[in-house]
Amino acid sequence: MKGVKNMKSKVSYKNPIVTERADPWIYKHTDGYYYFTGSVPGYQEIEVRRARSLNELEDGEKVIVWYAHENGEMSKLIWAPEIHFIRNKWYIYFAAASDDATSEGTFQHRMYVLECADANPLTGEWIEKGQVKTEIESFSLDATTFEYNDKLYYVWAQKDPAIPGNSNLYLSEMENPWTLVGKQTLLSIPEYDWEKIGFLVNEGPAVIIRNDKIFISYSASATDENYCMGLLWANGDDDLLDKNSWNKLETPVFISSEENLLFGPGHNSFTVSEDDNEDVLIYHARPKKVTEVEPLDVPDRHANAQVFTWNEEGMPVFGIPGK
Repeated sequence: MKGVKNMKSKVSYKNPIVTERADPWIYKHTDGYYYFTGSVPGYQEIEVRRARSLNELEDGEKVIVWYAHENGEMSKLIWAPEIHFIRNKWYIYFAAASDDATSEGTFQHRMYVLECADANPLTGEWIEKGQVKTEIESFSLDATTFEYNDKLYYVWAQKDPAIPGNSNLYLSEMENPWTLVGKQTLLSIPEYDWEKIGFLVNEGPAVIIRNDKIFISYSASATDENYCMGLLWANGDDDLLDKNSWNKLETPVFISSEENLLFGPGHNSFTVSEDDNEDVLIYHARPKKVTEVEPLDVPDRHANAQVFTWNEEGMPVFGIPGK
């Protein structure tokens, strides 16, 4: 999986692979199972499901592993859970709001972590490890992690009151899977027109390491048909905590397809095909445009899987949703 691939894939998927699950996250474990999490309509619980193939996830094993608190912190709007296996334990990163937060109509999420030491995360006990604290106490969400050169890193979206807009992307090293340590680097702010439609948003980061580069995809703009994906990348031998190490494409890499009726593609994750030979983009998209209502209240963001390739420069080629 480290080389450059530019051949036509023989792998295809029965999309959507999971219905009504926005913010889809898939992790393929060493036991051969694909583990899936995503935002559950109603936003009051965290579901984990697994299957031996991506096409089997819709009807695969599934368990509610955690419920929102009745009140106080972690009681409202449980968003974008991600399941990770880090240093022989399972972790779920998610964002949640408090029922006593007052913000004049804006969301007030913070980021939290669950831990499970059991081999099977569907049957094991999940323990709350608390809030992941950042330098600014403000709206934050969509955390993901990756390991590189024996270091554990955390990437997330957060609002800085000093910067216009709704959320920016940040990077930090981690002392352990629930604690940040050292410098916290601002990676990206919404600056291009396609990142600022409806809302000024950079969110939903996902990491893939290929061709001696670290790539971070992310999502931008409002969650309607304008939602789309952008791309950051750094060379593997550069200082990842130096903002100058990171490059940003000026144009989106994955946008709505009118032809294929896939609107607002984004909040993606990465996995590999069943034979481990292909890279697969996991993303949510809507089958139609949202009109006259708040997009977040419409549960038609379905999880899709699509093989993608790499060009001769070692950059990902995501193509068009549905192709």
